[in-house]
Amino acid sequence: MNAGSSVGDDTTSRELVHFVTQQTRFALINNILQHPEQLPSMYELEELNPSVSDATVYKHIQKLIDAGIVKAVALDDDQRRQGYPWKFYGLTEEGREFLEEHNLLAAEETLQQIYDTISDKPEKMLKYENAPRPEEA
Repeated sequence: MNAGSSVGDDTTSRELVHFVTQQTRFALINNILQHPEQLPSMYELEELNPSVSDATVYKHIQKLIDAGIVKAVALDDDQRRQGYPWKFYGLTEEGREFLEEHNLLAAEETLQQIYDTISDKPEKMLKYENAPRPEEA
């Protein structure tokens, strides 16, 4: 199920909308959208979804990657710093277009404002949030 191939196919498009709006996957997409750089690390995604196991977060991110909605981006070896994340998750260009086309990005600004109000972030999350990110997302 690839976002790029679903554009002209209503059935596939409907299936993909259903796929991305599954509760956990949609929460993860919202977490990506609300992140200051729109590139959270796996740890940040896990922290933002405390009622979901880490394995489930990982499984759903992988499904979103397989569907072409999300991509994993990594820092180059020379940019990596010990104790900081080096792999991040963001929307693909096709994924963003698909979500926009189906009016699933309408709350993007609101999500970012809500994220800014989270005051009880663990120290590690703040550290990871401020970690260097790849230039090309």
